[in-house]
Amino acid sequence: MKKCFFLLFAFPLFVFSQNMTNEKLQDIYTSVSDSIQGNPGAWQFFIKEIPLLSITDTNHNRMRIMSPIADSNSLSDELIKAALVANFHTALDVKYAVSDGILWSVFIHPLKELSEPQVKDAVSQVYHAHINFGTSFASTALAFPGRVSGDNEVNEQEKEKPRFKKL
Repeated sequence: MKKCFFLLFAFPLFVFSQNMTNEKLQDIYTSVSDSIQGNPGAWQFFIKEIPLLSITDTNHNRMRIMSPIADSNSLSDELIKAALVANFHTALDVKYAVSDGILWSVFIHPLKELSEPQVKDAVSQVYHAHINFGTSFASTALAFPGRVSGDNEVNEQEKEKPRFKKL
């Protein structure tokens, strides 16, 4: 009986589990980007002149897709706070994060469990979070319920601050 119970609940996991690889990722990135360079496990690609990077660690089953937005030291506290609010309401599967003095839009996930549609959606969300930083801060048209209108608005002077230079 216990074996039947285990099979009943474990079977869907085996049937629907993915097996994303670096080779599949490269094919997906090539199909959605304007240009791509790099090697399996470390790519830089562009979508409408916006740089995106992806790195994987197959030994630890991890991957990330990210896009540099701005020098984090040039951002006001108001803009950083708005990005944190967006992480809760409008950034959805991507997040705004700071590393090495750069503000990024980033998607982080286990590698093997991803499907092709999920990767394409993640690329889209990273791209949209990048281009919407400082305005709607949205990664998709969906906003999680409870966001108060105007929480993420910034003044016109903030919108005109220089962005991160192209790679």
